[in-house]
Parts: sequence; C-alpha cells; structure tokens
Amino acid sequence: MEWSEELSSGLLQAAPDAILVMDEGYIVLVNDRAEDVFGWPRGEMLGRRADMLLVDAGRVPELAELRRDADDRGTRTSLMGTLALQARRRNGTSFPAEASLSRVQTPHGRLTVAVVRDMTERQRLQAEADRQRGEVQEHRSQRLEALGQLAGGIAHDFNNMLGVIVNYANFVIEEAEAPEPDLQAIAADARQVIRAGQRGTDLTHQLLKFARREVVRPRVLDLNAVLAENADLLRTSTGDRITLIIRPAEKLPPVTCDPGQIEQLLVSLAANARDAMPDGGNLVIDTAGARLEAGDHADLAPGDYVRLRISDSGAGMAADVVERAFEPFFTTKANGEGTGLGLATVYGIVTQAGGSVSLTSEPGLGTTVTVLLPAGATEETVVAAPEPVATAGHGETLLVVEDEDALRDVAGRILSGAGYHVLTADGGTQALELAAVHEGAIDLLVSDVVMPGMLGKELAERLTDVRPDTRVLYMSGYAQPVLASQGTLDPGVALLEKPFTAAALLTAVRRRLDG
Repeated sequence: MEWSEELSSGLLQAAPDAILVMDEGYIVLVNDRAEDVFGWPRGEMLGRRADMLLVDAGRVPELAELRRDADDRGTRTSLMGTLALQARRRNGTSFPAEASLSRVQTPHGRLTVAVVRDMTERQRLQAEADRQRGEVQEHRSQRLEALGQLAGGIAHDFNNMLGVIVNYANFVIEEAEAPEPDLQAIAADARQVIRAGQRGTDLTHQLLKFARREVVRPRVLDLNAVLAENADLLRTSTGDRITLIIRPAEKLPPVTCDPGQIEQLLVSLAANARDAMPDGGNLVIDTAGARLEAGDHADLAPGDYVRLRISDSGAGMAADVVERAFEPFFTTKANGEGTGLGLATVYGIVTQAGGSVSLTSEPGLGTTVTVLLPAGATEETVVAAPEPVATAGHGETLLVVEDEDALRDVAGRILSGAGYHVLTADGGTQALELAAVHEGAIDLLVSDVVMPGMLGKELAERLTDVRPDTRVLYMSGYAQPVLASQGTLDPGVALLEKPFTAAALLTAVRRRLDG
C-alpha cells in the first residue's frame, strides 16, 4: 500500500526503540528494531493483532479506552500515554517494556503509533543500584553499630579505671592529712593509682593499634629469634596446665616489624588460648615460609611471606563468634575478665605491618590463628635492640611546650630534677616569643604534637629556621601529624609516646641530645 511506503522512512528505521503502527488493533507497519526486540520477522507481524505481543491480554480494554479518549480530543496528533507492560517475544519469553502511545491522523485514517522500549537492562541497572545503596546503608549501619560498641567499651573500661584512680587518690589525701599518717598505707594506695593508670595506658595503646594509629618502630627481625626470646614469657602467660610447643622453620626470611608489637601479638594470642583451655591442653606455635601467587589471597599481593601459626586444643568457637572475633570490645568472656580488644589489637598490628590475619575454629576442635607477614630480603641485617643510656642532664637548655598545664609541670619537674635547665610554654606562639628573647642556646625543643593554634611540627620548623642547632623531640599520644605511611615516623623525627614515665622521658631526651 502507498501509505506503508510513505511512512517507512529512514528516520523510522534509525529509531533506537521498536516502533509499531496499528490500525484498529492490527499491525500495519514496523521498523527494523521491532524485529530485533520481539523476534518476529516483519512479514509475520504485519496484519496480525498487536495484542499477540502482550503477556497480559487484560490490558487490551485499557488500551482501547485510551484510544477512544485520544480520538475524542479531535486533534491531529494526540498522546495516549506511557504504559509499563510485560511484552512477549516470539520464543514465548517475556520482558519488561515501556510503551509510549499516540494517535495520529493520516490520509488513511487515524492510526495508533507505539514506541516500545525494552526495559530489561534499565531494570537490571536499577536493581543493581538499589542493591548497592542497600549495601552502603547496611555497611553504614554496621559501622555505626561498631562505633557505638567501641565507644561503650571505652567508656566502661575508662570509667572503671577512673573510679579506682579518684577513690584511691582520695584515700592518699585522707591518710596524708591524718594526725599520724600511715606511710605504708599511703604508698600502697598510690601504687593502686599507678596500676589503674597503667591499665588506662595499655588500653589506649591497644585502641591505637586497632585503629592503626600507633607509632611503629619497625626493625628487621628474625621471627624465630623473637619466639625464642619470648618463650619463657609465653610459658608464664599460659600456666603449668598448658604444654607450649614451638616449632620454628629451619630457614626463615626476615620480617620488618616492631618487636614490641610482635611480642604483644604473641602474648595476646597465648592468653586467648589459655582462656580456651581452662583444664589444660596444647598450644602449638609454628613458623614457615610461604609463597603467594596471583589470586591466592584476596588482600595480599603475590610474593614471599612468613607464616606464623598459633593453634590450641581448646573449646573452639561457634561460627557466629568466629565471624565477630576481630570486632573491638566483642568478647564471650564474663564481665571484667577481658576487654574484647585482644584480637582487634592483633588485627591492627598485622595489617599495619602489611600482612593479614585469619582465624579458623570449630566447637570442640580448638582454634587456629594464622598470620602472614611480608618477607624481607634475605641479605638484610637484623638490627639489635638499642642499648640503655645514661639519663642525667649536664645543664643543657630545654624548651618544653605543652598545652596541658599539669603535664607541662610534670615534665618540667622531671627534667629540672635531672640536671637540665628548663623553659616552658603553653603553646607554639608563647614558645616562639620565649625563644626570641632567650639569649643562650636552646639545645632541645620538647613539644607536644597536637596543640591548639599551632601544631608541634609547625613550631619545630619555625624554631629551627632561626635556631638550626636546636634538636627536636615530639611527645604525643596521637602522633598522626608527624607520621609517615604505615604509622612509621617521618625520617629524622623522634617521638616520645604519652603517657610517659620519668625514665622514658629522660631516656628519650638524652638520646636526642646525644644524637
């Protein structure tokens, strides 16, 4: 027919969607895309009713009503509407479709034009986007829950420690103000204050390790030697009922780790094993070299690693406990018997060292923790621990900068008592003003890292610009502003971690002064 040839234009064929032209429900024209979408050859569609392409025949009266409404408007072209449909292919399969319907006046009468878009891919993308949004929301909820658990655990433990400190400090005051002070009782109570403070210090360091914000002082280590050095400590930690078996590999490449952190990892895992074997058992620690190829491990690059494995013959864990084992403050122990930070700390130590840690366990079959640490070059030299140094001062001038008044006074008293000449300032601005009017040398700047107004790093840079002979020692409980990657210190940076003892402060100062 002439009208078919007239409508079959290049524009119609170039349309990205299927186009059907219908006369009283019968298909009179289709484009090439309609053949692709529905799977019917053009010749088999022409002349047949369009409802053969619908899954739901119940939609036919609805389409007829839309057609009558468009005709009643009497315009040359009337939009019938856009409908979501389930369409049918020739092979019987269905697919979601969106049809935009119009009534068009032509020389051959009013015809219905349907532009049909296959919505399969769009719906798939929408479903994928919804799934990803759901995962993001779930992860956000999990993070908030973990943060809430973390905050609750910190508050609980620190409140307990503060309760001990405040009350025993009051006991010390009461006993010191008594008509006849009992010096032994005062000393005993003061030791309780120190003990609680040390617990707080340990908890803080555990939190920093878990968050990978702990200052790391890595050295090239022989893991077998570290195990041998700590064997007695591990036996003491586990007790007489548990048999400790250490099986070191004959030849093991070195690793680059903080020895103190490796010791804490071993003690923490040994303590967990001990608690899992109250009636005794075996604790086996073995080492071996490991080679990872591409695809062997989801979180580690291919290469050589050192494997440390700690296995116990204890009660084991259920699957739901294993799944949460590395969460901070998650513990199955009775209240007061554990902080729930042991495995979280192990996780922080290992991942900060560039390795991975995994745990397998079954009820009644014990638990195995496997640690993989990157192996270093075999020719690297294992570095010995630094030797103790003398701590006395020789009249050197130190500039101590600390915004916490009490801590500044403590540091000043310790250093003055050791023979140093001490200048103090409450922040960077005051320190620079003091240095500007000080006529003599300032041998060492001892500065907090995080201070209001001016960070310790900026203070050090500005001071050493005008006093290049002044050395710098940072002190901080959170040293991120002066840390390089993986929690190590920037080159040339010396740091004393808070809270510190008098011995630690004096040792750090002497080492920095002596270079």
